[in-house]
Amino acid sequence: QVQLVESGGGLVQAGGSLRLSCAASGRTFGRFAMAWFRQAPGAEREFAASINQSGGRAYYADSVKGRFTISRDNAKNTVYLQMNSLKPEDTAVYYCAADQYGAGDIRPVRYEYWGQGTQVTVSS
Repeated sequence: QVQLVESGGGLVQAGGSLRLSCAASGRTFGRFAMAWFRQAPGAEREFAASINQSGGRAYYADSVKGRFTISRDNAKNTVYLQMNSLKPEDTAVYYCAADQYGAGDIRPVRYEYWGQGTQVTVSS
């Protein structure tokens, strides 16, 4: 069982930056691939970024590639999402997710555990 708690969301102007954090409970954090998904109002949840268990491999959606960076600190049981050059279309609730059996899958159905989400709003 893993519990995930996101933080770091907020309101930012276009072009600004935010760093999201996701703290995980339990001693087995290093066994999980981690990901960030996002969901805008009226839209489906979509993949943003993922990272494998060691942190040596990361994957990004085309829409965020070059602007967002996912990283993890297994000693702190935390995964991060550094978001730069933010755009109004990045506005969404951002969710952290954990997958015990994968290595950074982009499909939300593969993730067993989810956080409650943190709101990111980018004003134009």
